[in-house]
Amino acid sequence: METAFPRCRAREGWKTLYRAAILEKDIKMVAQRVSAAEAAVLARGRELFYTPATAEELEALEDALYALRAFKTAWRHTADDGPDTIH
Repeated sequence: METAFPRCRAREGWKTLYRAAILEKDIKMVAQRVSAAEAAVLARGRELFYTPATAEELEALEDALYALRAFKTAWRHTADDGPDTIH
């Protein structure tokens, strides 16, 4: 069955983008990395809507999205307060 949503290029691609976002130290890049990771997590979730998924992966996607949103909120509150890198 063909879906209207584009497939993730790699099944594990969202994990790579997630790690890059949460480990980014350059504040100028954080928003871009978080947005890319969120999009990949959501795309993988849509993909799994049409295919079988393990409970572990579904939970990992949910946890990643929660963490990215929390990270984005925290970043917004600290972005104007400090230097261009996160320590």
